[in-house]
Amino acid sequence: MRGTGTRYVVGLYRVSTAEQGQSGLGLEAQQASVRAFVESQGWTLVSEHSDIASGKDDRRPGFQAAILKCRQLGAVLVAARLDRITRRAHTLSQLLEDGVSIRAADMPGADDLMMRIYAAMAQKERELISARTKAALAAAKARGTALGGDRGYRPKHGPDAAAAAQARRLEAEQIAHRLALEIEALRDQGVVSHAALARALTERSVPTPRTSGIWTHTTVARVIDRLR
Repeated sequence: MRGTGTRYVVGLYRVSTAEQGQSGLGLEAQQASVRAFVESQGWTLVSEHSDIASGKDDRRPGFQAAILKCRQLGAVLVAARLDRITRRAHTLSQLLEDGVSIRAADMPGADDLMMRIYAAMAQKERELISARTKAALAAAKARGTALGGDRGYRPKHGPDAAAAAQARRLEAEQIAHRLALEIEALRDQGVVSHAALARALTERSVPTPRTSGIWTHTTVARVIDRLR
């Protein structure tokens, strides 16, 4: 099918939990994003594959089937975001070296060279985030802070439970509104990608929904999905 003037595409979708996979949450949004991108490029989507697994697992059956189809057809591998293909920079670089062309719907202008650079930067960012998180946890532990999340009283029944639930809903709405304003302001300044937004929000010391100060591109993506 090579040399006909038509560019073929293999779509790849991934969610991390069985619950997401069973409900269709995440997969449908990724599929819609990829299909819209492919249509905008005038390409032809010939095959779609999905996995319910960690992006660090390169043995995923959907991932393996998609790569095989790309090699058979000389097709482009397209995902909604780069981390839906793999979270391993080495794997991404190896695929590109092997001649597999890769695109992400949220980076429509990126070519294979830019994909290599982005993969290396993403890997480095994950390493830095991991190091900062470990340092922050160690510092909190040294100060005597109890780690492991909220252990406060949560009534399960009666008026107290209803009041507590309402308070949590109001707090969540306030947090969502504040984050929407922050993200919109950054986008107006040209900060668009999830990774760039994560860096900017962290630098501004904007608390995450769970009140930590360290944002990741995954956290940003989840917040944006909730705001839609």
